[in-house]
Amino acid sequence: MAERQRILSGMRPTGRLHLGNLHGALENWVQLQNQYDCYFFVADWHALTTDYASPEAIRQNTWDMFLDWLSAGLDPQLCTMFIQSDIKEHAELYLLLGMITPLPWLERNPTYKEQQQQLDQKDLSTYGFLGYPVLQAADIIIYRANGVPVGKDQLPHIELTREIARRFNFMYKSEIFPIPDGLLTESPVLPGLDGRKMSKSYGNCIFITESEKEISEKISKMMTDPQRIRRNDPGDPEVSPVFAYHKLYSSPAQVEQIAEGCRTAGIGCVECKRILIRNVISRLAPIRERRLKLEGEIDKVKQIIADGAARARRESVITMELVRRAIGI
Repeated sequence: MAERQRILSGMRPTGRLHLGNLHGALENWVQLQNQYDCYFFVADWHALTTDYASPEAIRQNTWDMFLDWLSAGLDPQLCTMFIQSDIKEHAELYLLLGMITPLPWLERNPTYKEQQQQLDQKDLSTYGFLGYPVLQAADIIIYRANGVPVGKDQLPHIELTREIARRFNFMYKSEIFPIPDGLLTESPVLPGLDGRKMSKSYGNCIFITESEKEISEKISKMMTDPQRIRRNDPGDPEVSPVFAYHKLYSSPAQVEQIAEGCRTAGIGCVECKRILIRNVISRLAPIRERRLKLEGEIDKVKQIIADGAARARRESVITMELVRRAIGI
C-alpha cells in the first residue's frame, strides 16, 4: 500500500468558530483526514503578530477552537492536532529560515501592506508581522508536508513557502524538505447576517455551537432581497443572503421551491426563514451536542492536546536533527 501524503493546515485562535469557518475550512479538513496523513494546529504564535499588545484572549480562544474542531468531527485517531507554541522546534526552524530569506521576498508579500491598511488601528510595523510568512513556512516544512489545503487567495503564501524550501535545499545541498503544493479547495462563500463577509469583527456571525434560540433569533433578523418590500412583491433569490444558506442547508427540492416562490412572490420571507431555521438547527444539533459533552470532559480534551503535541514533536525533532546536520551546527 502506498504511503499517504502528508498535509498541514492551521487556524489562528479567534475563539468559537462560525459557519463561515465550518464550510470554508473545517468540513474540508474532516474529509481530508480520511485521505491524508493530516496535521492541524492552532496558530497561537501567529495570533501574536497582530495581537501582541492584547494577548489576553488567546489562551481561551485556543481552547474554544479545539473544542469546536472536535465537535465538528476532527478525530484524534485519524489526524494530529496540536498547539503551535507547544512545539518549540517551530521557533528554531523559523529562526534558521529567517537567516536565508531575502528581505524583498517579505516586503512584496501582498498581504503585508493590505493588512497594515485594514488594521490601521494597530501598530503592525514590527519584525514579527513582516516575518510571519517565514514562520508560516517553518510550520509547514518542519513536518515535511506535501501539501497545504488553501483557497486561491492564499496561493501566494504557499508559493513563498515553496521558494524558501527550495532555497534551503539548494544552499545546503539537501533534500530535507519536499516542495509543498497548494491543494486548492472549493469552499462556498457564506455571507454574514447583514450580507457582508461573515466576520466576528462585523458582529454578523452564526456560531457552529449556538443554541436553537440564538440560531432562530439571528436568522429571523437576516436581511433578504431589499426589493421585496411587501409580501406580494416578487424577488431575486440570488441577492438574498438567506438563499445562500438554503443552498447549503436545504434539500435540492426545497431550494428549487424557495427560488421559484421568491421570484413569483409565492413564498414570503418569514416562511422562507422558518424553513431555513429548521434545517440549520437540525444540521448543527450533533455538533452542539458533542460540544456540550466535551465541555464536561476537560481532562480528556487536555489528553488529546498532549497526545497530538507528542506526535507532532516526534516529527519536528527528526526534521531539526536533519536541518542542523545540513547546516553544520
